[in-house]
Amino acid sequence: MPYIEDFLTAKEEQEIVETIRLAERETSGEIRVHIEQQCDIDVYERTLDVFHILKMDNTKQQNGVLIYVAVDNKAFVIFGDQGINNVVDTDFWNSTRDKISIQFKSGNFKQGIIDGVKEAGKVLSKYFPWDHGDRNELDNSISKG
Repeated sequence: MPYIEDFLTAKEEQEIVETIRLAERETSGEIRVHIEQQCDIDVYERTLDVFHILKMDNTKQQNGVLIYVAVDNKAFVIFGDQGINNVVDTDFWNSTRDKISIQFKSGNFKQGIIDGVKEAGKVLSKYFPWDHGDRNELDNSISKG
């Protein structure tokens, strides 16, 4: 797998950030992407750590979604906060995972993340629609570890 600096180009990262921005225009939910070169512990456990480190568990409606990617592990996790899990259908996370996975298997990492962000945004807008006065609670940039 490529080094974390080569996983996405700067242009691809900007396209993802723009996709997050557009998705969040329709929802009060918060979407973040975090990429690490390698995960030395259970990937799901690391995702929970990153979720907390990024303060995604501090959103007012508990409606943050993190897409975590461990490049060398060839693994990713989509994690949603309690507010989302209380309202979405049980197959939501599987359908989002599948959209990302299809693209990742073909080496289309940018498109996989974009597809995941769009899917998460679509579902968030259904359950957590944007309302006048909503503000962006979390940075839209891609974080790296």
